[in-house]
Amino acid sequence: MRAPLVYIIVLNWNGRDDTMACLNSLQRIDYENYAVVLVDNASHDGTVEAVKKCFPSVKIIINKRNLRFAGGNNVGIEYALKQNADYVLLLNNDTEVKPDFLSELVRFAEADKIIGMVAPKIYYYDIPKMIWFAGGKIEFWKGWVSHVGIREIDNGQRDEAKDMDYLTGCCLLIRRELIEKVGKLDEKYFIYGEDADWCVRTSRAGFRLVYVPSSVIWHKVSSSSGGNLSWFKNWNKLKSQLRLMARYAKWYNWITIPVLLPAIVLMSAISGRKFGTQSSDEGNRRTGTGERS
Repeated sequence: MRAPLVYIIVLNWNGRDDTMACLNSLQRIDYENYAVVLVDNASHDGTVEAVKKCFPSVKIIINKRNLRFAGGNNVGIEYALKQNADYVLLLNNDTEVKPDFLSELVRFAEADKIIGMVAPKIYYYDIPKMIWFAGGKIEFWKGWVSHVGIREIDNGQRDEAKDMDYLTGCCLLIRRELIEKVGKLDEKYFIYGEDADWCVRTSRAGFRLVYVPSSVIWHKVSSSSGGNLSWFKNWNKLKSQLRLMARYAKWYNWITIPVLLPAIVLMSAISGRKFGTQSSDEGNRRTGTGERS
């Protein structure tokens, strides 16, 4: 029986070194029926030329302008569906993957046709056993979307596959039928929130979202791009959360959201500062690549 066809979408904007490392790690995966698509958001750092030279099998789509995270990925998704993909995998360019990561994601997704999305366990690249993502929660009464297990050292405490409210777009496998039913990423979000919005639509359409800890990748994280207390990051994160809540929260959630959400944004920033961990996502989100931290 033929394995499902998976199209891996890697979005890039002037991230040549990270992108080359990501594509190199994909060369070692054990899944057979897949294709890789690089969507470039109008880079000027030589990424496209380097990929053409080193990875001739990678399909390259060049956008004439920076379409940011949602727009850039949507271009890749549209292409994948036209190629009759059974699944689309969104993968940050600042990640590296374990060889069986995709096999494990597909295995879980194929076990139940109402599973719409699956995502792996994600570690910090520089601290290989520190968890960055082990599933996600959406707490409407707080107005907040959060990662389960973030900054925990992994001692096996997050090794159970579970249904979740939220899965990060940093690495996300999506069933074709889901995209056809609920649509693609919402490009109205400037930065942050696009993946959470997609997850809410997925759940409300009757599909499951599953965290798969047997699938593992590493996400590059640094103290660059202004730090967790930067105005740009936290202001835009606050705006995206408010957009998400305005769309989906119940009226009574707004009794607590105005009080709790600004406080949570501040505490999240301080917590990240304390641990010295800031996703390179802020820089990526400015340019259209990364995911949330």
